[in-house]
Amino acid sequence: MRKHLLPLVVLLSPAAFAADLDISVEIPRLDVAEYHRPYVALWLEKPDQSHVANLAVWYDLKMKDKEGEKWLKDMRQWWRRSGRSLEMPVDGVSAATRAVGTHQLSYKGSEAPLQSLPAGDYNLVVEAAREVGGRELLRVPFTWPQPATAKAQGTSELGAITLTVKP
Repeated sequence: MRKHLLPLVVLLSPAAFAADLDISVEIPRLDVAEYHRPYVALWLEKPDQSHVANLAVWYDLKMKDKEGEKWLKDMRQWWRRSGRSLEMPVDGVSAATRAVGTHQLSYKGSEAPLQSLPAGDYNLVVEAAREVGGRELLRVPFTWPQPATAKAQGTSELGAITLTVKP
């Protein structure tokens, strides 16, 4: 009987569900008089919008006396979900703001924060806020670890967002 359980245990182990997550985030070129790079936060949430994990927070790291951190609260949804409880910078999460263009992020299923992510439905949330500009939030629903590609299109502060779950 035990010989038949071993394959089932291997199939149901977290390693058997390992998948990778690739994300593409476009920051569009805006025709405005005073342009500032946006602050951007990416995180995972459950369908009920409860926070699961932070993936990236791009903000001005180089301002003296950590003044760039004071504007993080302009990303309102991220701030309410998890930002206000974080001590910035967060290793592996926070980084400098990004220029206009398409930016790629990759996360291995065998590493944090995905290694302990249970199978199920989630949203990738991308929020951007810009000084002397606007704010935009996009949700990209997906099922982990089911292979798929999902997209969302921004209208102001964000361009195309693409999420790919790869086995």
